[in-house]
Amino acid sequence: MLHALVLAAEEAPNPILPDTAELIYGSLAFLLVFVVLAKFAFPTINRMLHERTAKIQGDLERAEQARAQAESELADYRAQLAGAREEANRIIEEARRTAEQLRRDLQARAEQESQATIARAQEEIRAERDRVFEELRAQVGQIAVELAGRVVGKELDEAAHRRLIEEYIAQVAGSGNGKGRSAD
Repeated sequence: MLHALVLAAEEAPNPILPDTAELIYGSLAFLLVFVVLAKFAFPTINRMLHERTAKIQGDLERAEQARAQAESELADYRAQLAGAREEANRIIEEARRTAEQLRRDLQARAEQESQATIARAQEEIRAERDRVFEELRAQVGQIAVELAGRVVGKELDEAAHRRLIEEYIAQVAGSGNGKGRSAD
């Protein structure tokens, strides 16, 4: 029985292994398809892969160049920004110095103008004092002549009149108290 089974098993085809003819035809078909693919499809596929690799490599190189250029432009921008900040600070400092100088100039000019105004006022005061003094001198002279005329009882001539006025004014100016000298 065992023997009969072994004989039956030898006659029956093995479900795992294919038939020898199928194996030969399959191998030949596979070789034929492989040769056709190797002759026509693989070079085209290989060329496409190389082109794609070259394109990707070019894109990567361009991206790297663009990145380097962007970094360079960023560095330039930062340098320009720093330069602009320095320039702005310099302009602000210069404006401060100019404003301070202008303030000092205006203050000096105001001080000069105030000194000139004070000098003019003092000159006007001196001039007014001299004018008032001259008017007072004339009035005092006139009063002195009238008094002298009354005392003497006669009119004085012009020369005597002038001499009397000058003497009286000299006495008043010399005594400083306006009362004249009584010891003459």
